[in-house]
Amino acid sequence: MAKRFAVYKGLQKPLVFRGFKGKYIYWGVGSLLAGLVLGSLTMSLVNMWLGALVLIGSVVGGLLYIASRQKKGLHDKANAKGIYIINHINHYGRKKSV
Repeated sequence: MAKRFAVYKGLQKPLVFRGFKGKYIYWGVGSLLAGLVLGSLTMSLVNMWLGALVLIGSVVGGLLYIASRQKKGLHDKANAKGIYIINHINHYGRKKSV
C-alpha cells in the first residue's frame, strides 16, 4: 500500500509579513531604508531633531502609502482613462495599388 503524504495547501499563496503581502514586503523594506538614509543625512547635515522628524515622517508616510497601494491588490494594473480609436483593417495579403 502506498504511503499517504499531507499536501501543503499554502503553496500558491503569497508570502505575508506583518500585514504586507508579496512584493509589498520589499517595498516596505525599501521605504524603511530610504527613511533611515534620509533621516541620517538630515541629522548629520542640518539638525538632529529635524532629522528625527524626517526619519519618522518618511518611514510612517512610506508604509502608509504602501498599505494603501496594497488594498488595490497584488497585481493591480493601470486603467487608462481616455478615448482610443483602434482601426481594425486587415492589410495582410493586400497589394499596394500604384
